[in-house]
Amino acid sequence: MSRRKTERLLNLVVCLLATRRYLTAEQIRRAVPGYPDSDEAFKRMFERDKEELRELGVPLEVGSDQQGGGGEEIGYRIPPQAYELPDIHLTPDEAAVLGLAARVWQRASMAEAASGALLKLRAAGVETDVPAAVGIEPRVNTHEPAFAALWEAVRDGRPVAFDYQGIGRTSVARRHLEPWGVVSRRGRWYVVGFDRDRDEQRVFRLSRIAGEVAADGPAGSVTVPDGVDVRRIAFDWGDPVSEPRPATVRLRRGAAQGPRRWARDVRPVEAGAWDGEWDEAVLTFRDADRFAPYLARFADDVVVLDPPDLREAVIQHLKSVLAAAGPHPEAGHGERGEMNGR
Repeated sequence: MSRRKTERLLNLVVCLLATRRYLTAEQIRRAVPGYPDSDEAFKRMFERDKEELRELGVPLEVGSDQQGGGGEEIGYRIPPQAYELPDIHLTPDEAAVLGLAARVWQRASMAEAASGALLKLRAAGVETDVPAAVGIEPRVNTHEPAFAALWEAVRDGRPVAFDYQGIGRTSVARRHLEPWGVVSRRGRWYVVGFDRDRDEQRVFRLSRIAGEVAADGPAGSVTVPDGVDVRRIAFDWGDPVSEPRPATVRLRRGAAQGPRRWARDVRPVEAGAWDGEWDEAVLTFRDADRFAPYLARFADDVVVLDPPDLREAVIQHLKSVLAAAGPHPEAGHGERGEMNGR
């Protein structure tokens, strides 16, 4: 089901749940975004939507009243008592799991559209029952740029292609994947699927995907094999254990005391292109993605020279911090911070 259709059906459910009287087709047309202007096209789409809701088990009630719905004209509504779930009794363990899940599913993806539908209903003079308009489709909150595209690809059964930088690699490689699922493990996000380039199932960490995720085939062309457990695949795969690697950095004298505590081969840098007094040192690390946020905390007092993947990871982390903070009046400072990841 397309996102546009999902939004329209969700708005329709919200409208019919929120009203205390029957709404005519014309009232629904004015209140629910996504319907066409043409009368014939609207009738066809509305008929399909009603059938879709009934197939989904939504108790769509048809009737009329004298106070609304245009007198004897046919109208529609969803009785909240017929739509609501029965009382649910949870064990302490089940309640704990539900609480954890609530922290992951942080906001309804259709909340803005649903609110707009309710506002249109009120503007049309239709009384709404706000408590009944509960968010229906939550969305996982993640800062990984590739998450949304991969989640939609899994939902639609669509192959994808993306540039991927493996651990220890200094350049990216184009990968072609039939995605089976997106999984969170120890605070990181992974996509599991069939790698067409390697002709085997593989796991890719989302933070190592560079640039845009592109569609690489028609929707519905990906089939998840029977018995596949994407969570188990991701958990069993894990992150390859990297060997310790050296990182060459420059540390401002009198600052960056954290890295200095375990730096080695510390030596002064002659004044020249670098303003201020600096030392050059070697730090040991295993994972660039884990190490980069730590170094970025020291802002202008630490400069990464080598290796390239750590340097790029620090730059990307600083860019994400600046983007999250929004426009800053001292733009030069932000540019300086980005340069210091070099």
